[in-house]
Amino acid sequence: MKKILEDIKILDFTHVWFGPYTTMMLAELGAEVVKVEPPWGTIGRMGPGEIYKGVSTTFYALNLNKRDISMDLKNPEVMDMIKELVKQSDVVIQNFAPGTMERLGLGYDVLKEINPKIIYAALSGFGQSGPYSRYGSYAVVAEAISGHTYATGKNYDYEGPPINMAGALGDLGPAMYAAFSIVAAIRHRDRTGVGQMVDVCQVDTMVAFNCCASVAYDLFKESPIDRRQDRPRDPQRIWGILPVKDGWVQIAGERSKAVENLKEELGVDEVNKDMVVARIKDMTKLEAFDWLAKLGFPCAPIYEAHEAMWDPHLKARNMWVEVDHAAAGK
Repeated sequence: MKKILEDIKILDFTHVWFGPYTTMMLAELGAEVVKVEPPWGTIGRMGPGEIYKGVSTTFYALNLNKRDISMDLKNPEVMDMIKELVKQSDVVIQNFAPGTMERLGLGYDVLKEINPKIIYAALSGFGQSGPYSRYGSYAVVAEAISGHTYATGKNYDYEGPPINMAGALGDLGPAMYAAFSIVAAIRHRDRTGVGQMVDVCQVDTMVAFNCCASVAYDLFKESPIDRRQDRPRDPQRIWGILPVKDGWVQIAGERSKAVENLKEELGVDEVNKDMVVARIKDMTKLEAFDWLAKLGFPCAPIYEAHEAMWDPHLKARNMWVEVDHAAAGK
């Protein structure tokens, strides 16, 4: 089946996580992505992540299905080559600090004169405008200013400090917004013949992800975290992270049908969390998951990332495929 972006060419000036994950998703949709790196390589080659055969594992993960060319953007001799590539491209994407591409002579106002239909995606931490637009950012910065870091810590321990989220969600979430926005801009261009600049930033995305908390505060004029803390809690509610023989399982909440099924399974009139803990403590994660899920509880085993690679459901969904890489091997 033909992929939706097979006829789209993307000139990729991105690095680290946010930008490369965006262009990787576009490549997965069929786009031809040409990644431009300086002769010494982007900073993303050396981290984050573990170093394998001289290159970060994160770089391997985020740059699948891309072609790579080497250019020093500060060398005037390469400008004609870059501008020729812009003529041939549908999308230019970069995640340098705001103003960098303009100083290099590669800002949107210049490139749209070369290719009026170009879609120019500028990815950044705080956006291309606003009082903080020139400030640096990584995932944890966007997570902090948007309320996620505070909520992560307080949901774990109300009296404790904020806690950083795991998994660079402040990069990967914005990348999804960026990919969606670029596809929307391509659709707009195909309908109107007009290109545009797309401004996507980490902070805007993470604030949008926290919209429910913002609405709750606006309506009640009180932090939703504080409101939850003031409510009485049932310590025997069948919910939360429960221990098993080889780790933990997560139960997302009680369902009335699941509770009734549990009563029937245990042969009792009332059930509570302690009963569930006693029943599953000698089970493996997968055994407990299977038992609870069949009763009707929304639940899952709590995995480390590498454990998920061997999960039978995720394998059946083809979440991992083997590829041959010139440097990393299979």
